[in-house]
Amino acid sequence: MWSRGIVGIVLCLVGVVWMGQGAGLIGGSFMSGQGLWLGIGSVCLVAGLSVLVWAWRIRRTRSTRVGTDHRL
Repeated sequence: MWSRGIVGIVLCLVGVVWMGQGAGLIGGSFMSGQGLWLGIGSVCLVAGLSVLVWAWRIRRTRSTRVGTDHRL
């Protein structure tokens, strides 16, 4: 489903932003320079990548099943 892919992309983007803020690369927020947000962003990025891999594997599995008739 597309929803899994969208959730994975959003999680990755949020994770990258939070990592940048936690590392002090993106300023202007209470999260800037806080190591906690670097860790939270890392976890969010890994979760997003996991969801994307899951969505890709499900889509790939379903596309290989379409058109095959195992009753023959």
